[in-house]
Amino acid sequence: MPLIGYVRVSTDDQTLLPQAQALKAAGCSVIREEHGSGGNRARPVLTSVLNGIRKGDTLVVVRIDRLARSLSHLLEIIEQLEAKSAFFRSIEDPIDTASPQGKFTLQVLGAAAEFERALIRERTKAGLASARLEGRIGGNPGLRARNPEALRKVRLARHDGYMERLANTATEWVPYVRRLRPEMAWEDVLRIVNAPLPENRRWTQPRLLRATRAYVCEGFLPATVMRRAARRPTDDRLPALIVAIKGADAGITLQAICERLEAMRERTPRGRTKWQPSSVKMLLGQAEKLGMI
Repeated sequence: MPLIGYVRVSTDDQTLLPQAQALKAAGCSVIREEHGSGGNRARPVLTSVLNGIRKGDTLVVVRIDRLARSLSHLLEIIEQLEAKSAFFRSIEDPIDTASPQGKFTLQVLGAAAEFERALIRERTKAGLASARLEGRIGGNPGLRARNPEALRKVRLARHDGYMERLANTATEWVPYVRRLRPEMAWEDVLRIVNAPLPENRRWTQPRLLRATRAYVCEGFLPATVMRRAARRPTDDRLPALIVAIKGADAGITLQAICERLEAMRERTPRGRTKWQPSSVKMLLGQAEKLGMI
């Protein structure tokens, strides 16, 4: 199975050569190099490596400190690899998740990490209790006093954080909402938005409505998208769905539209669940006659 090497140094002045030579000697077919601090989890090369790992691959490093500086980060990376049925190996440390000994070492590390977290929690509780006995109360004094300015700053910070999270997902839902509302009901818009998404990233209708309202308030979407949808005749619902899917991706194939409709659990005109390109083509023809295209 492919061995993928990862080498890292903190500064441009340091050389990657010794690590690269050790990984080549270990049989790595690909070696990715990065300059960056081990304490920084947002390393673009490491992110690219983890995203590109496939089933059966093994990520190899010379020492675990080249990959992560904290035990929690190391375990987080290994969990990502295990989720893809991939493995991890450190040449100078007794860790190889493809072997029983390596898995045992990993379990010991996991137990140590949990023990460390428990100690931190206990120390934190003891410190807070001691502070309360001395009359000191943690937290923001302005919030405790319900100071309007402090409350306003918190609300703004929460709003900014929410808008930033929405921006990261905007490509998943904004084009559909902009194109389909208010002509199409929210239930159908939601199904179209969710069809290409993995289950853990799918939207609920209340969450989609909240995101849309926020974008309308910021001026990113027109207020008309929040209007009530008109009742649509049942005989043109399927053509409208297919036009909506194709409108969001002009290059989509008939077969891809079939797969999207099946992911939405949309039945065919004859009541079946298996879609055929010919059925999609027929409904596109109906949509053209109805003036939807």
